[in-house]
Amino acid sequence: MPTRISILGATGSIGRSALDVLRHYPDRFEVVGLAAHSNVDLLARQIAEFHPAYVAVAGEEAGKRLANADLGATLWTGPAALERMAAVPVDIALCATVGASGLRPLLAAIGATKRVALANKESLVMAGPLVMARARSRGVEIVPVDSEHSAIFQCLHGHGVDQVRCIHLTASGGPFYDRPRESLRAVTPEQATQHPTWDMGAKISVDSATLMNKGLEVIEAMWLFGLPLTKIEVLIHPQSIVHSLVEFNDGSMLAQLGVTDMRFPILFALTWPERVESAMGRLDLTSTGALTFAAPDFSRFPCLAHALRAAEAGGTVTTALNAANEVAVDAFCQHRIGFLDIEKVVGHVLDGWPTDMAVDLEAIEAADGAARQRAREYVAGLDCH
Repeated sequence: MPTRISILGATGSIGRSALDVLRHYPDRFEVVGLAAHSNVDLLARQIAEFHPAYVAVAGEEAGKRLANADLGATLWTGPAALERMAAVPVDIALCATVGASGLRPLLAAIGATKRVALANKESLVMAGPLVMARARSRGVEIVPVDSEHSAIFQCLHGHGVDQVRCIHLTASGGPFYDRPRESLRAVTPEQATQHPTWDMGAKISVDSATLMNKGLEVIEAMWLFGLPLTKIEVLIHPQSIVHSLVEFNDGSMLAQLGVTDMRFPILFALTWPERVESAMGRLDLTSTGALTFAAPDFSRFPCLAHALRAAEAGGTVTTALNAANEVAVDAFCQHRIGFLDIEKVVGHVLDGWPTDMAVDLEAIEAADGAARQRAREYVAGLDCH
């Protein structure tokens, strides 16, 4: 029997890469559901190729464009559409939506599947205790898709976290790591989305440029692997060949290396514990050149420092961090604020944020909404200058 899969975020970077992986294994997988936000033109082509039984479109107006089409599938549209599709029982749900909107669909998927292949780090940043407790109570595997967390997951196989001295999350440094800080004032969204080693969506590319992405990944790693912040370090590794490392108590290290292609961690998440034959390119170590590592510069990239500050505080501080960053990045991509204003927005929202430990969904969503409002008000002030 083929493995039944649903993909939330089918038209995004991860979703497109996942479907490309599935093309190589037509007898192994069956696409049961496809969900997207508003790119219905691409979604329609995906539906015609993979013939899912269920389709969801979060954007109501976009969904109307598919309503009269002969999809051969059950169609849901509107804000709750992804959550409804995520609740359809499958073997693996690939959660690849971007941002806080992925939290409720992720929780729905945990209630309906055996394994979640997780590519939505924001959900764990917002609500790590809630998500992981829900998964444990239902016996659901969460296998990470982020290349760094996939690397850690692979290196930890056969080892308990009590044997870990530290995990080292690698970061490319983004497109501006070697540039003087003053020059970053003039950075445009078009420049910030040109990542030097990875082909990613706009939001994660901007997060990589500010180093916020690595901060979010630190928080994600804390919840995925049950490790305290003191056992997680960030390494700048511009070549993006070593995807992350685990340092054990005896001083030895295990690292996972590979080409910069998200299809590899996606394939791993969908087929683990097997190691299936891959039709994708191999890493040629003789042509990689030198591999370099450095400590991050927090003074030049304060977003990483903001994230670690939130991680140390815990509770809804990480929820506020994520909300503020989403608002700021969206404003930057709309040319409303400057690149260096992103860190100002996040810092403003975090200053004085209460360190409450609420972990229920209602409290988390209330904190998310309050942080967004505070961020929007601050952005509006920056917008006027």
